[in-house]
Amino acid sequence: MVTRERKSPNISEFMRYLATNEEVENGLPSLKQLSLDLGVSVASLREQLEVARALGLVEVKPRLGTRRKDYSFAPAIRQSLGYALALNNEHFRKYSELRNHVESAFWYEAVELLTEQDKNELQNLITRAFEKLQGARIQVPHEEHRQLHLTIFSRLENPFVTGILEAYWDAYENVGLNVFTGGYEYLQEVWQYHRAMVDAICEGKNEDGYNALIAHADLLYHRP
Repeated sequence: MVTRERKSPNISEFMRYLATNEEVENGLPSLKQLSLDLGVSVASLREQLEVARALGLVEVKPRLGTRRKDYSFAPAIRQSLGYALALNNEHFRKYSELRNHVESAFWYEAVELLTEQDKNELQNLITRAFEKLQGARIQVPHEEHRQLHLTIFSRLENPFVTGILEAYWDAYENVGLNVFTGGYEYLQEVWQYHRAMVDAICEGKNEDGYNALIAHADLLYHRP
């Protein structure tokens, strides 16, 4: 068994095994074998496996068995945030404040990493959004909204930042904001800020883009 030395965090035996054994990249042994190796009952391991699945740490597929997934922070946040929203939807506003601070803090680093292909995709998202807003049947460009923000921060090699931002959009949909227009004029104003952000990114005027981001975030706090 090949293991990597780690300080012993307060996690389950199964998660510690996942984190410290190289061979899990090729699949995990049976729960019975793990029970013998770790000195933990099969029933307890089964519970620990379900927790790991809920946190997005492993995937279980028929005939392929159990494999460790690449680490993502988002599944853990989705679970906790979903519970918070079930308690009180007001938690979304508080989480939204966190997300806005994260975006503003990482703006300059994120936009410097964007490729020409990324910038072209941002421009395409702007075009598609205004086509929806200006069509004969007005549509809320929610998918474009989500993809625009996630694309801007997509090159950051920081799973915690990415996880916070991805979970925000899932919560956004859970509270119904993906179908809430707030009025046509409001939508137009929001997307004018998005256009200003993308234009600034493409022109290398990152401070102008940052200012548009901040103004856009303030507008969202006062949505009708």
